[in-house]
Amino acid sequence: MSAPGDIWAVVPVKELDGAKQRLAGLLSPAQRRALIEVMVGEVLDAVAGARRLAGIMVVTLDPSTTTLATRLGARVVTDGARDGHTGSVTAGLTLLAREGRGGMITLPGDIPAATSAEIDAVLAAHLAAHPSGPSFTISPAHDDLGSNAVVCSPPNAVPLRFGENSYFPHLDAARRVGIEPTVIRQPGVAMDIDHPADLAAFLRLPQSAGTRTRAFLEDAGIPRLLVDRGFT
Repeated sequence: MSAPGDIWAVVPVKELDGAKQRLAGLLSPAQRRALIEVMVGEVLDAVAGARRLAGIMVVTLDPSTTTLATRLGARVVTDGARDGHTGSVTAGLTLLAREGRGGMITLPGDIPAATSAEIDAVLAAHLAAHPSGPSFTISPAHDDLGSNAVVCSPPNAVPLRFGENSYFPHLDAARRVGIEPTVIRQPGVAMDIDHPADLAAFLRLPQSAGTRTRAFLEDAGIPRLLVDRGFT
């Protein structure tokens, strides 16, 4: 059996064509695809730079994501890739549990301000709170609705179900199996991008400075467009 610190990242990435429909009022289909591609690249770079991870698994069928993940040395899994966010993560963690891995952290591909240091901080908090035995840690979205980073030891310690209102249900799910969850907030991990208001919040985030995502949005004229439409 692996040690508790044997934690793998599981990053689900659906096929990019048609992604981020809720940004359709601001960005063309080609721009939305380009945006998610940039965001996924930044998330995978952050994951690859985290020092406390034993490995990276990307659950996807998307060709460009597969190429990027392979270049970063990640393990690409296709099983479950078309089963939605929950199905993709479940497929990944089930495989890790079958292999006897110590744990897993899952993050979405649309948190481009997340850093390697934040991911390591979440993992450190997880290991410090429960150095042995089943454990569960969560880093919520900025609105306390989404579950932007979830750590489980072992990988299948808590049944997961993602969605726009998953944070408190995940806390309840952990407690139902006898685990008191650890909560750690990180500004970059918290900033997922789904709606125009999220873009405005991302641009206000000091941590967004220097990201490729911010440069893309500025090149596309999105900051001015957001102001013109009342997203300040």
